[in-house]
Amino acid sequence: MLAYTYVKPGEFRLLDKPKPTLQHPRDAIIRVTMSSICTSDLHIRHGAVPRAVPGITVGHEMVGVVEQVGEAVSGFRPGDRVTVNVETFCGTCFFCRHGWVNNCTDPHGGWALGCRIDGGQAEYVRVPYADQGLNRIPQGLTDSQALLVGDVLATGFWAARISQIQEGDTVLILGAGPTGLCTLQCARLYRPGQIILCDIDPGRLEFAQRLDPEVLTVGPEQAEEWVRARAGHGGADVVVEAAGSPDTFRMAWRCARPNAIVTVVALYDAPQTLPLPEMYGKNLTFKTGGVDGCHCGEILDLIAQGRLDTAPLITHTFPLHRIQEAYDLFARRRDGVMKVALIPEA
Repeated sequence: MLAYTYVKPGEFRLLDKPKPTLQHPRDAIIRVTMSSICTSDLHIRHGAVPRAVPGITVGHEMVGVVEQVGEAVSGFRPGDRVTVNVETFCGTCFFCRHGWVNNCTDPHGGWALGCRIDGGQAEYVRVPYADQGLNRIPQGLTDSQALLVGDVLATGFWAARISQIQEGDTVLILGAGPTGLCTLQCARLYRPGQIILCDIDPGRLEFAQRLDPEVLTVGPEQAEEWVRARAGHGGADVVVEAAGSPDTFRMAWRCARPNAIVTVVALYDAPQTLPLPEMYGKNLTFKTGGVDGCHCGEILDLIAQGRLDTAPLITHTFPLHRIQEAYDLFARRRDGVMKVALIPEA
């Protein structure tokens, strides 16, 4: 089968690999019907994810059809259309029982697919702990509607939830890429008073306003003064940093009012500095880290209800054999790209 493979830092290659097989009674084999490219894949290619294993198939955002299940899998059967969770989690350890599935203590727990074990930019993928890692797609939803559920939409949902958004709040989101736009939709579920979206790219801000005409937009040069002028109490009640640069990391806490929540979901290429002397007295609460993607069933229900819709974020579609072209488009942000869908050939 075709599989896009991390060969070494700086090099991905489309290879012919054997179709995966069941390795454990709780495994499932999924025939991938659509996958996508994530910024985290670019971080792997750049060598910025030390735990990524050379030789693995990349890709951690996919939907497909169950082809085979292990004897211990009880919730799924061949023929089911499913989303695949970005995270592998056993469901029984201390962290899983508390909903902190990103920290599952299983050797393959957390972000494994497309990082430490073979992922989904391929024709087939093996999913460990299938009863935890899969969610059935409701009847009537397309692959495009469900594609982002297991990763970037789960991240936006998690970011909005842990940010403790209250009705009437001012929410600032830094980054109008896929994660920022998914966070925007999920923040709307909490009825904030206003959402401000900041990005360096005017084209991305225009894209966001077409999807959500009520969102306020601003560039980074004006952001701090602009937010303070439009939010009470000296800044935003909640700031979500979804961009991932040193400038946006600093902007996040500077645009927050005292006693605000700053949620950092961006993945950085290098360490960031938290200037505590300069921040002293703001009494900020920082929430950081990888998504706890254990609410995908709830997210699918919200899509089925029409309350979330990320299908418009998929701006380009490529067959799997043209994946290198797709990566070049995505990495260079050409042609107004937001998300790229990949479809394996029959």
